[in-house]
Amino acid sequence: MTLDGWQAKLTVACIKVLVLLHDIITLPYYFIIDKPWKRWKLDKTVWAKLEDERDPYGCYVRQVKHAMPTNIDAETMEELFKYAVLKYGDKNCYGIREVLGEEEVEIKPGKFLKKLNLGEYKWLSFKEVNERVEHVAKGLLSIGVTSKKPIVILAETRLEWLLTAQACFRINVPVVTLYATLGEEGIVHGIRETEVSHIITSSDLLPKLKNVLPRVPNVTHLVYMESSTKKSTEGIPKHVNSLPFSQLENKGKESKDSSEASFSPPKSEDMAILMYTSGSTGIPKGVMITHKNILTTVKGFAELMNSPSLQLKPSDTYIAYLPVAHVLELAAECYLSTLGVAIGFSSAQTLTDFSTAVKKGQKGDISILKPTLFLTVPLILDRIRKSIIQLAGKDDTFKRLMFDFAVEYKNFWDAKGFQTPRLNRNLLQTYKDFMGGNLRIMCCGSAPLSPDTQRFIRSVLNVNVIQGYGLTESVASATGMDCEDYSVGRVGAPLSTCRLRLVDWKEGNYHVLDKPNPRGEVIIGGDALTLGYFKNSKQTMDSYKIEGGERWFYTGDIGEVFPDGTLKIIDRKKDLVKLQFGEYVALGKIEAELKTCPLIENICVYGNSFHTYIIALVIPSQLELKRLAQELGKEDLTFKEMCADEEITNLASERIREYGKQCRLFGSELPNKIRLCHEEWSPESGLVTAAFKLRRKDIENHYKSVIDSMYSKSNDKGTSST
Repeated sequence: MTLDGWQAKLTVACIKVLVLLHDIITLPYYFIIDKPWKRWKLDKTVWAKLEDERDPYGCYVRQVKHAMPTNIDAETMEELFKYAVLKYGDKNCYGIREVLGEEEVEIKPGKFLKKLNLGEYKWLSFKEVNERVEHVAKGLLSIGVTSKKPIVILAETRLEWLLTAQACFRINVPVVTLYATLGEEGIVHGIRETEVSHIITSSDLLPKLKNVLPRVPNVTHLVYMESSTKKSTEGIPKHVNSLPFSQLENKGKESKDSSEASFSPPKSEDMAILMYTSGSTGIPKGVMITHKNILTTVKGFAELMNSPSLQLKPSDTYIAYLPVAHVLELAAECYLSTLGVAIGFSSAQTLTDFSTAVKKGQKGDISILKPTLFLTVPLILDRIRKSIIQLAGKDDTFKRLMFDFAVEYKNFWDAKGFQTPRLNRNLLQTYKDFMGGNLRIMCCGSAPLSPDTQRFIRSVLNVNVIQGYGLTESVASATGMDCEDYSVGRVGAPLSTCRLRLVDWKEGNYHVLDKPNPRGEVIIGGDALTLGYFKNSKQTMDSYKIEGGERWFYTGDIGEVFPDGTLKIIDRKKDLVKLQFGEYVALGKIEAELKTCPLIENICVYGNSFHTYIIALVIPSQLELKRLAQELGKEDLTFKEMCADEEITNLASERIREYGKQCRLFGSELPNKIRLCHEEWSPESGLVTAAFKLRRKDIENHYKSVIDSMYSKSNDKGTSST
């Protein structure tokens, strides 16, 4: 250790002593100011109870309910949006950031990245959006779209996506959602199965569609949303009529037909969305979602988010960057519009100052928009955590040690119900500014979030981090944390609009009568429950079952219910592997813990019933791996060479297993062998879904020879580096 390191440690130790003395002296004052007894009382809150406490297999019902902010008098998506237009008329509704130009920058020989020259956000009011929706609706009718016959929207999250969806809701046209990152086979499957004749897409996806269209002869119309650079339509089959989105809108604007004779208005039981899942376990399935299903979720969100400590209001701003083809993002945006919350569109490529498409020296979308609300997935939060840690330690040892102390100090007092305003202003504000500076609530869904990450983000950014649980089959509606629920690692109590039960799963040894807490497969009921899978009656019957006169969806997720009525997802049937000696390991749980390791960018854990141990495929952090290489005097190697180097791999594996032990993973949960992979796992590569969930089968197939080698007898000792 250098002298500077000793000096830094000694200085921080002295600061800790001074802070301790200050805390002892000022504790009575802050006890009166912060009123921690209110927090103590909240920690004893029972959020949900069994409907009949004599029946452990019965429904859990939410106990703590907040009055809805408004009496949402709507039965369809059209009525819901018109309600928002009537209430918020001239207020900002949707915002898009100007693209002033773009250029390609060579980052390495033969590899180019698109960099954008970005301006400010330009806004449309609720009235202006409503007017454009009307034009798009008439434009769609003018090119042969008819009520109850679905159309496909295949595009990234952007203004035109929402305009089209709202237009379709208005004229009772089901929207088939396909992820923009879906592979060609998945797109072909969705188009063929739904037999659509009209596709709405973006010009950036035209090259992909040119390959797809010859395989789907039923498609007759293609509308593409323009981008800053003009894309050629050459290569589109002659029988397909293609036109830009602006032309479609102009067609509707020029139309004088304002009667409803050309379409049938929607009803609550009509299908609004045919949402194709991201397909983590195979071919995407189409989930049939009615207007009533979405309205139920919106009302559940409205009741949950109206807690006294939160109070969402029209002055709030939301940044939309997740795929709107994901049910959680779509439901969230529909709900926020009813509150008059302004929604600014973004993307993963332009989100932060360091995003790939942001030109050097320019600000990312989050720095310009400065949102107060942020919806995310665990992988993104893990990356934010790692970025903050790297930012904190890049200058010198003293700053890193002070950062570590600040986080530890804040966690300590936060758990006891005290605030740390000076610490937030003086030491942690830089990191809050990294996320725009105004964030007050982050919602996370889609997969389990590590308790350590949840606690870290909550402390460093000084925001509420709320977890929820739901599925496409329940329109993202199942459970949600109340803003006054300070637990970590859980997904909250059932929403007031949802019914939730646990059932035994004997094979995995999970039982409702387990002690100290009931455990079992989570099943969901209520009005948010969707119609089933499109043209797949067998799978619908397997997953949706009528019991006791009610309809239930068997999720395949294993949950544990705590005495306060909150749920923790502890396993998934498909992620549970039985090793050779009969021991079960939960792959998802292990991945959620190890993913927070600074060395790991992404990880897929694999187990085989013919062996006694698990293995792991790891995408390492390039920065952290380079630091390991420097320790071994191998910093001149390329990233690919580092991943293949046996010494580096052995050292990385050792550090990862040490980290796993710190996360309280026991023997069989620690990967015996680890392979460092230099390839990128992206939706485009087909190894993760658009929501960044692992496609286990695709990863297994892609790395089959590697996995076989790691389990081979000749490689039965040591760590894989091939």
